[in-house]
Amino acid sequence: MKNKKQELQYARNLIEATLDPLITIDTEGKITDVNEAMEKATDNTREKLIGTNFTSYFIEKEKAKEVYKEVFSKGYIMNYPLTIIDGILTNVLLNGSTYKDEHEKVLGAVIVARDITELKRIEKELINAKVSAELATGIAEEAKFKAESATRIAEDSVQAKQQFLSNMSHEIRTPMNAIIGFTKVMSKTDLSEKQKEYLTAIKVSGDALIVLINDILDLAKVDAGKMTFEQTPFKLASSIAAMLHLFEIKIQEKNLELVKEYDNNIPEVLVGDPVRLHQIILNLVSNAVKFTSKGKITVSVRLLNEDENKVIVKFSVADTGIGIAENNIEKIFENFQQESSGTSRLYGGTGLGLAIVKQLVEPQGGSVQVKSKIGEGSTFSFILSFKKTKIVMAPEMGIAESDMRIKDIKVLVVEDIALNQLLMKTLMDDFGFERDIAENGKIALEKLQTNHYDIILMDLQMPEMNGFEATEYIRNTMNSKIPIIALTADVTTVDITKCKAVGMNDYISKPVDERLLYSKIVGLVKKADYLKDLHDKKIVAGGNKKLKYIDLSYLTHRTKSDPKLMMEIISTYLEQTPPLINAMKEGLHNKDWNLLQGTVHKMIPSFSIMGISKDFENIAKKIQEYANNIQLQKEKIPNLVLQLENVCSEACKELEEEFHVIKNSNSGTTEKN
Repeated sequence: MKNKKQELQYARNLIEATLDPLITIDTEGKITDVNEAMEKATDNTREKLIGTNFTSYFIEKEKAKEVYKEVFSKGYIMNYPLTIIDGILTNVLLNGSTYKDEHEKVLGAVIVARDITELKRIEKELINAKVSAELATGIAEEAKFKAESATRIAEDSVQAKQQFLSNMSHEIRTPMNAIIGFTKVMSKTDLSEKQKEYLTAIKVSGDALIVLINDILDLAKVDAGKMTFEQTPFKLASSIAAMLHLFEIKIQEKNLELVKEYDNNIPEVLVGDPVRLHQIILNLVSNAVKFTSKGKITVSVRLLNEDENKVIVKFSVADTGIGIAENNIEKIFENFQQESSGTSRLYGGTGLGLAIVKQLVEPQGGSVQVKSKIGEGSTFSFILSFKKTKIVMAPEMGIAESDMRIKDIKVLVVEDIALNQLLMKTLMDDFGFERDIAENGKIALEKLQTNHYDIILMDLQMPEMNGFEATEYIRNTMNSKIPIIALTADVTTVDITKCKAVGMNDYISKPVDERLLYSKIVGLVKKADYLKDLHDKKIVAGGNKKLKYIDLSYLTHRTKSDPKLMMEIISTYLEQTPPLINAMKEGLHNKDWNLLQGTVHKMIPSFSIMGISKDFENIAKKIQEYANNIQLQKEKIPNLVLQLENVCSEACKELEEEFHVIKNSNSGTTEKN
C-alpha cells in the first residue's frame, strides 16, 4: 500500500512540476485531473474542474472538439492553437497523447497547454512593425516618385523655358542682325544729312534693343543654372586690350579719356574663363561710359597675390560720372534695379548689368565691391583667382591693316537666310576677302570637296544639315583643321563650350560687330598659318615624326627610370584600355549611361600617368557630366566618345612602340632582374 501511495505522489509531483496547464481527460472528454497551473489559468479549483467537459474552457468550442477527436484517433496532437477562457484569454498550443492500461486499452489522454501569449504579442508587434515598415516604405516610395516627378516636371519646365528662350533669341536676333548690319553698311555710302540723321536714329534704337535682349537672355541663362565656366589658357593682357578696343569709338564720341593700367608682374598666360571675364568687364565699362559725360574712365588690373599654382588679380573700373548715393549701393546689384527711376529715364538700360556681373563673379569664388560719391564718380572692382600654366601660346594675331597677306583670304560663309547672306557678302567685300556662300551644311561640305578656303563662318541653325553636324563631319570625317567661327543668334544654349565640343575655334554673336569679326577672321587665319609652319618645322626636325598623344616624362620620373616597372605599367594600360574602349562604346550604343559613366571613370586616372593631354581628361569628365542630362546625351556625348576612343587608340599604338623601345634598350638589364 505504501508503494502505491508513493507512486501516486510521484505522479502528482510530475504533474505539478510543469508550469504549463496540464489536463487529463477520459475517452468521453471529461476532465479526470488537472495541475495547479490549470487551476490558475481557469480560475477554478481542481475539484470543480474534475468531471466537467474539456471543451468548456476554450473559446473555440468546435476546435476543442477536434482536439478531443484527434488525440484519440491518432493517439497524439502537436502544437494545436486554442485560447483558454480565463478573463485575459490566454493563447496556448496544445500537445498531448493517450495513455493505456497493461492490456493496451486506451484509458484517456494527457494534454499540456503551452502558454504562448507573450509570443503572440511579440508576433503581433512584429507584424504591426512589418506593416508599418511596408506602409512607410510605400509612403517613402510614393514621396520619392512624387519628388522624381516634380524634378522631371521642373527639368522639363527649365528645358522648355530654355528652348523657348533659344528660339526667341534666334528669331529676334536674326532680323536685328540684318537691321543693324545694313545700317552700318549704308552709313558708309554717300548720304544726305537727313538720311544720316535717320540712320543714326535706327542704329541707336537697334543697339539699345540688342542690349536689352542680351541682358534678359543672360539673366535667364544664369537663373536656369546653365552658366558654365571654362578653364582654358589665355593671355590676360591682350584679352583685356581686345575687349576695351570695342569702346574706343563710343569713348571718342563722348570726348572721354580711357586710361589703362596693367600690372606687368601678372604671368602672361593664365587659365580661366576669358569669355565670362569679358562679359564682366564689358558690363562694368558699359555702365561707366553710359553714366559719364566728362572726364575719364580708368580700367586697372593689379596682381594681389601669387603662389606656385595660382594668382589673385584685382580688376577695377573707375569713372568720373554721376555717382551713386550710399543708401542705394546695395540694391544696384539686384535684378532690374537702377539707382532710381530717374536714372532709367535719363540713361536707359534694364538694370540687369550689375546683377549679371555679381552672378558671374561670385560662382567663380570672387567678390564685387563698389565705392561711389554723388557727382564725383564710381569705382567698381572685383577679385578673381586664375590658375598658372606653363603652356606657351601662339603669338596673338591682331589687326595689321598694312599687312597685304590679310587681303589674300578666302572665306566660306554658311548661312541660310537671304538677308544675312547679303550682309555677309557686303562685309567680306568691305574687308577685301574672297567669299563663297553655302545655304546649309550639306552644300558647304560639297564646296569643301572642290575648293580651298582659309576659314569658315558657320551659322548654326540651318535646314538639312545644321552647323554642328557640318562641323563634326569636317573635323572627324574630313579630318580638316580649317578654322571655323560660329555665327549664332542663340546666346542661351549655344555658347563657347558647345561650339568647342564639336570642334569650332570661336564664335561671334549676331548682330555681328564687323571690327570684331574682322579681327577674329584675321587672327584665326594667321594663327592657323603659324601652327602649320610650326608643325612643318617639327616634321622636318623630327624626320617626319608625327606629334604624339603621350608623354612619358611623368612615368619616367615616378618609376625613377626603372625599365621593368615602366614596362609593367605600360603593359597594364595596354591590357585594360581596349576592353574599356569597347565597354564605353557599348554603353553609348545601348544608352546604358551608368555603364558609360563607370567605364569613363576607370579611364581617367591613366591619362595623367601616361602623359595624355589634360584636354582629353576634360573630355572624359564632360562625358560623365553629360550622361546625366537627357538632351546632352544625344547632342554631345557621341562626338566626345568618338574623340576619346581615337585618343586612347592612338595612345595604345604609341605605348606599344615605347614598350618595345624600352624592352630592346634594356634587354640585358631586364634579363638579369
